Amino acid sequence: MKILIVHNDYGAYSGEEAVVDKMASMLPGMGHEVSQLRMSTAGARSSIIGQMRGFAAGIYSPSGIRAMRRAIATHKPDIINIHNLYPFISPAALRECRRAGVPVVMTVHNFRLICPTGLFLRDGRPCELCLQRGNEWGCVRHNCEHSILKSIGYAARNAAARLRRDYTDCVDIFACITDFQRRKLIQAGIPADKIVVIPNSVEVGEDLGRPHSDCGYVAYCGRISREKGVDMIIEVARRNPQIEFRLAGAVRDKELVSDLPANVKLIGYLSGSDLEKFYAGSRFMVMASRWYEGFPMTILEAARHSRPMIAPDHGGFTEILRQSDDSGVNPESAIGVLFEPGDTDALEREVVQLWENPAQAAELGNKARLALETRYSPEAVGSQWQQLITNRFGSKRL
Repeated sequence: MKILIVHNDYGAYSGEEAVVDKMASMLPGMGHEVSQLRMSTAGARSSIIGQMRGFAAGIYSPSGIRAMRRAIATHKPDIINIHNLYPFISPAALRECRRAGVPVVMTVHNFRLICPTGLFLRDGRPCELCLQRGNEWGCVRHNCEHSILKSIGYAARNAAARLRRDYTDCVDIFACITDFQRRKLIQAGIPADKIVVIPNSVEVGEDLGRPHSDCGYVAYCGRISREKGVDMIIEVARRNPQIEFRLAGAVRDKELVSDLPANVKLIGYLSGSDLEKFYAGSRFMVMASRWYEGFPMTILEAARHSRPMIAPDHGGFTEILRQSDDSGVNPESAIGVLFEPGDTDALEREVVQLWENPAQAAELGNKARLALETRYSPEAVGSQWQQLITNRFGSKRL
């Protein structure tokens, strides 16, 4: 089949872009012809004019609509795979897909369809107010973006898409990456038969991560920011000077790193072989996100090196680390450790316990590696995409 991938890139390369790029390389290997419509937000927020353009385009983007129309006319796709439309493509462009009679599968990376910020987060805690009330006023009332103009803009673009029914009328299938997302979309009124769950994937590759017992640090990989709970991780390190912590990622909140304890090292943003060595040199990974997250790629990247994860017991973390499914939870299949969200004491207990039991870390890491091979490899996930394409849209191939 001919598949058009549509995505508005963010200002900086993110996990979402990595997933989009992976889709673009995976689908041709399955026998499909892939074309792309990509726009970028890079540099758009550096000026007032750029911010104003982004504000208006998020609600209705004439250039995005024209680009979608041209892409459909040029590539004549059988299916359109939507990722992010904000701000310069805009949900209004979905009408072009409907007019052309081309079915749309939307990959749902976050909660932006039902939360203006996409995070379900307010004042450092999960917030589902906009979902519960069925409108976006809460984002403005509570200034969720910590900029009233930005909060108004985010709320306005979500409200416009909701009132025009851009997503509900023009998207045939919503492909969520966790069952947690699926349940939230159903709660928002999207029919259950229009939703499937297909997780993210990473290349399995070679396991460079053994052994565990002589590995020297607890590792974190991601933005250095409060919503990621990095302040909690640093506090746990401060209380346990005998354990080394290494944090990899770009610093978003500088105040978090202004007075680091001696056993915390900032490694900076890593990629490629440097990132692989970082995972392999750790004993285990830790995340403390205050928000639900979508499907953190760090879990799978760590699993490639047989490294387990400690993470908060909410959102997608719960089902991924417990390896739960429709049949329930099997404790023997867990690939990580969960703690009470937002509770630094609970996080400390789990970190210290796992640090002092390297055999347990090794066992969990081995299970994580097995889960990667059987559930999250490109072959396993690609099979789910192929089944969706075949069952829902026919078996036409090139």
